[in-house]
Amino acid sequence: MTDNTNPGNFANRPQEEVSNIAKKGGQSSHQGGFASMDADKQRDIASQGGKASSGSFEPGSEKAKAAGQKGGSK
Repeated sequence: MTDNTNPGNFANRPQEEVSNIAKKGGQSSHQGGFASMDADKQRDIASQGGKASSGSFEPGSEKAKAAGQKGGSK
């Protein structure tokens, strides 16, 4: 175990649990998301043009403007 108590950190988990997760080959991360939805539900969400998103910014806020100008740059 490490000083970091984050349960997402594999070093903080029992070896047997880590081995079981590793055996699943990445299938353990989650069982959902957009790609797993049926096509009609995907179409419904996509047709809302981002309105279904929880969003990170209030529309028109200075933070939103700054993030938009920054784009994908780091």
